[in-house]
Amino acid sequence: MSTTHLLYLHGFRSSPQSAKAQIMAQRVQTLHPGVTWWCPQLPASPAQAVALLLQGTAAWPPGHMAVMGSSLGGFYAAWLSAHLSIPAVLINPAVHPARDLARYIGEHPVWQDPAQSIFFEPAYVQELVQLESQPPPTMPSTLALIAKGDEVLDWREMLARHQAGQVCLIEGSDHALSDFEDHLLQILEFLRLV
Repeated sequence: MSTTHLLYLHGFRSSPQSAKAQIMAQRVQTLHPGVTWWCPQLPASPAQAVALLLQGTAAWPPGHMAVMGSSLGGFYAAWLSAHLSIPAVLINPAVHPARDLARYIGEHPVWQDPAQSIFFEPAYVQELVQLESQPPPTMPSTLALIAKGDEVLDWREMLARHQAGQVCLIEGSDHALSDFEDHLLQILEFLRLV
């Protein structure tokens, strides 16, 4: 079955203006102009982010939707994949975001626009703990792109968490997956967008 609706989720302190989101948006628009593309600015609150995503995709056709996400967005994408039974592409996905983001409480500039900022509250760590503790109701269908050169997250943790799905283990690269375009064909094939 083909994908007619695609959701893209950016990472912590990122935005829909991220390089990967822009590349994917352009590729989908060029190759598949009929595909519904949604890349929302995610709220800092994980509970609000998940509520927004569930509400925004509620009317999407279950057998024809997919999600992809990077870093914290990859964590959300894996959660949605398991809870909605949809395919997901995970790019250097966060595995233990509650643990990793606990040290980022406070105000932070957005990567693509330092004039904008997000405020990460202590309560958001608990919201992540709650999401992490929910057992996945289904076996997710995922393609995880994991860079061994990730300077932010441990590739071994990512591999251990997502080895049940398809894995593309990348030698080198980095957390942002700067060589993202090298992997586009594999991503588009997985998403049935070739």
